[in-house]
Amino acid sequence: MNPFTPTTATAATAELFQSTQPGSLDEAIERGRVALLAQQHRDGHWCFELESDCTITAEYILMMHYMDEIDDVLQAKLARYLRATQVKDGHGGWPQYHGGDIDLSCTIKGYYALKAAGEDPEAEHMRIARKAVLAHGGAAKANVFTRILLALFEQVPWRATPYVPVEIMLLPRWFPFHIDKISYWARTTLVPLTILCSLKAKAANPRKVHIRELFVTPPEQERHYFRRGGLLNRTFLVLDKIGRVADRFIPKAVRQRAVKRAVDWFVPRLNGEDGIGAIFPPMVNSLEAMTLLGYPKDHPARQTCLRSIQKLVVHRADGSAYCQPCVSPIWDTVWSALTLMHTSDDAHTQSAIDKSIDWLTSKQELELQGDWAVRAPDLKPGGWAFQYNNAYYPDIDDTAVVAALLHIQDRRRGESGRHRLNTDRAMDWMIGLQSKNGGFAAFDADNTYYYLNAIPFADHGALLDPPTEDVSGRVVAALGVLGRPQDREALRRCVDYLRSTQLEDGSWWGRWGSNYIYGTWSVLAGLALAGEDPQQPYIRKSVDWLRARQHADGGWGETCDSYIDPELRGRNQGISTPQSTAWALLAQMAVGEVRSESVRRGVAFLLAKQQAEGLWFHPSHNAPGFPRVYYLKYHGYTAYFPLWALSRYRQLLPLAKA
Repeated sequence: MNPFTPTTATAATAELFQSTQPGSLDEAIERGRVALLAQQHRDGHWCFELESDCTITAEYILMMHYMDEIDDVLQAKLARYLRATQVKDGHGGWPQYHGGDIDLSCTIKGYYALKAAGEDPEAEHMRIARKAVLAHGGAAKANVFTRILLALFEQVPWRATPYVPVEIMLLPRWFPFHIDKISYWARTTLVPLTILCSLKAKAANPRKVHIRELFVTPPEQERHYFRRGGLLNRTFLVLDKIGRVADRFIPKAVRQRAVKRAVDWFVPRLNGEDGIGAIFPPMVNSLEAMTLLGYPKDHPARQTCLRSIQKLVVHRADGSAYCQPCVSPIWDTVWSALTLMHTSDDAHTQSAIDKSIDWLTSKQELELQGDWAVRAPDLKPGGWAFQYNNAYYPDIDDTAVVAALLHIQDRRRGESGRHRLNTDRAMDWMIGLQSKNGGFAAFDADNTYYYLNAIPFADHGALLDPPTEDVSGRVVAALGVLGRPQDREALRRCVDYLRSTQLEDGSWWGRWGSNYIYGTWSVLAGLALAGEDPQQPYIRKSVDWLRARQHADGGWGETCDSYIDPELRGRNQGISTPQSTAWALLAQMAVGEVRSESVRRGVAFLLAKQQAEGLWFHPSHNAPGFPRVYYLKYHGYTAYFPLWALSRYRQLLPLAKA
């Protein structure tokens, strides 16, 4: 239950509550409960679709052409998806997220993939995409990853890409650059990519598809194009040029040793049919690197790597298909189970929760020390990944929520010690990865070598995994729920970190969800469970900020543009979304604002927007993969978060003082 005394409602608010129809609330929760239970897999877990922009699907098509292993039936389905996601009546290209402006690199990849799939370049949708690319400076202005892909297909010379030598695998840890100093997603992507770049791999491209028409000047005349920045950026660009000249003098034996080091690094991390890092880019890079190095088509490692990629494809009822960047079963399962806890005490619901917990406990990593052990070599593993299996890279965010869920369920069942081993190992592991500033990152401790974001390869600015407010808020919540005496100092340091990261207007930034509404919910929910007094000025300031961002229809929404322009934080041109509304409601209810008019109006919005089958829907992307660069749409967010907000409201309202 809510650990705090709710604030007193005004007379006007009390009158509004008298007009609430409890029956409609009960009916909505019941429809949502049944709909969510229907999505559960037989073994107890949930896994909703995880959709990105067009790039992953476009890269899947181009991967088939790189390998000369083209599935024409699948390619046609993927092309149908790409055509459907193009903004034909607006800017003509593909955006990073629903409703966003054109993104040049997305549009180049979308166009190239459609042309590779056999689209007539003079078709109307292709002409408007081509016009959009040329209007933005042509394909030469693409980002680094797109330029590397174009170099692989011989559409630009290798000098148009950053210098990425495989010899970085031979650098000592004390060197300014080392793979252990970058994030897990960058590490797993970069290591096989260094082989492709150093050996200057060439795509098979059996149908000889080119995109010369997307360049303002002939592509062979294009030069090395990167953003110009401060002194650090210019220094790295000079080093890039020096390395390019020196590359021809690297002894063959040294290059061979570096390639072997890279192979010896990524092959043990291939992770079966879940794939290296359990994310699409390193899977593709590893497959293409193995092909380049002569692994035969029937080699078990190559076959398994290909299957890991194929398993990411989603086939839709309309005949289209798209490729997910990864899957989210741990994340979806823990939030679904936590939501259902508040909906009903009936045997069927409780059995579903029990099954999900049994499944989750089977997925805890208790044996393998992953890459995180570089920072904490004596720490025992105990985390959960985000995906089905990703033993080298457990996720602190997932681990915090799962540990809290296990403890809550044991307490509800009167079995306080049943999962003690699981929760103790999880909490010990997380605390062992607390960063020096008191916060928590997603996968590593103190991954804060910010100067590395200035290297030419890092034009996406997401090479690192520093502590963030939202993950830290979730850890604080877990620490508060479990209440272990030995964790008090870690909790204090993390609360101090959160207080220091609050913005002047009262909000918190959200790294893994869009954006300030998500970050503010993550922090307020954690602080409430940690026992922070909700009447403190900094918490009241946060509540006031949320209320000021509420729309006229009672809901909340936030554009992904807020990652570009902070002045847009908590705003979405008046367009409300179910997930943002749920986060804003959960944040306010966590600190006692159950009977406020703001909460009542938000609940009314969710009741009005529920679909007949019990779920909610909105086409918007609701989380960044990399802020400013790459965004995601968690389909589960409109299934469990709105239901959780409604059920939590029903649960707390009778306990709140009028």
